[in-house]
Amino acid sequence: MKLAIVHDFLCQYGGAEKCIEAIHDIYPEAPIFTTVYLPDRLPDNFKKMDIRTTFMQYLPFMHKHFKKYLLLYPTAVASMDLRKYDVILSSSSAFAKGAVKDRNACHISYCYSPMRFVWNYLRYIEKETMHPLLKKILPYCISGLKRWDLERNAGVDYFISISNYIRERIRNCYNRDSDVIYPPVNVTSFYSSDSIDDYFLVVSRLNAYKRIELVIEAFNTLQLPLHIVGEGPYRTTLERMAGPTVKFMGKLDEKELINHYAHCRAFIFPGDEDFGIAPVESQAAGRPVIAFASGGALETVIDSVTGIFFKEPTTSSLCAAIRTFIEKEPEFDPAIIRNNALRFDEKIFKQAIRNYVAEKYANLKR
Repeated sequence: MKLAIVHDFLCQYGGAEKCIEAIHDIYPEAPIFTTVYLPDRLPDNFKKMDIRTTFMQYLPFMHKHFKKYLLLYPTAVASMDLRKYDVILSSSSAFAKGAVKDRNACHISYCYSPMRFVWNYLRYIEKETMHPLLKKILPYCISGLKRWDLERNAGVDYFISISNYIRERIRNCYNRDSDVIYPPVNVTSFYSSDSIDDYFLVVSRLNAYKRIELVIEAFNTLQLPLHIVGEGPYRTTLERMAGPTVKFMGKLDEKELINHYAHCRAFIFPGDEDFGIAPVESQAAGRPVIAFASGGALETVIDSVTGIFFKEPTTSSLCAAIRTFIEKEPEFDPAIIRNNALRFDEKIFKQAIRNYVAEKYANLKR
């Protein structure tokens, strides 16, 4: 079986790129086709992979403005020569699912979400700053991308969704069914500590749509210590909002991050996320999660066992959940919390992907 991995772009390191690492471990000889690869933004182990890029790799200012080349990505994905591969395994929240396969090949798409900026455009840009002219033009571009997305997903033979939440979104957007395989979390790299410090924790890219301002407002109100780990374009705005109990930690190395998880009182997760790896990482460290009751968190956090939910995306609702957590804090058992995280360990992911691809390839050969 000749298999090729196709990924949207390798320009930042997040949950999707962690999936690529795990998929590469399963298929170490498989090339990774992607539109653009910025090696200085990814861990060194990516340099050992067979990564093949497109003409977009050589466009000017790509390092800073890879998102601004939005309309070129469909053409770049279509230019990938995948004719000699039996199986295309795309890793996609945007363009990779549009890869053109040989007519006798099988295309399996591991889908993080239908394009968020296309199918949920207004929410995606509501807090983003952009030139007024661009705001007028962009909806027309988005309309064209939506048509392309619908046309190209017809070339996918099988969809895998990262959660039941995304399975439903794929059904609503594409009218396609999918099978759920949760993303991998390296649970064994986290540890549980008997020594807990007096701070709550957020780990996130600091983007406008992540609702970190909601957490800051709550902790300003409650006057409790909050550590925010991560970088992003919204950091300056968030820093202006933050009171004296809120501390921005920036980007931490892996060891520092693991320690931060292990010693926090609880992890705060305010977003409506497709899956959300960070809450699982917190549980892997035996620490409870205070999460907005929506999206992937409903599948990874067990209410009153491994965390507490708040039902409205408001400061008052989050404050109430934090107060409830403080009352129940002694009841949370780190061993039970960590055991819940084991459901999402990367070994389970790797075996599930390996079995799924083998089954679909066998069907192709019959």
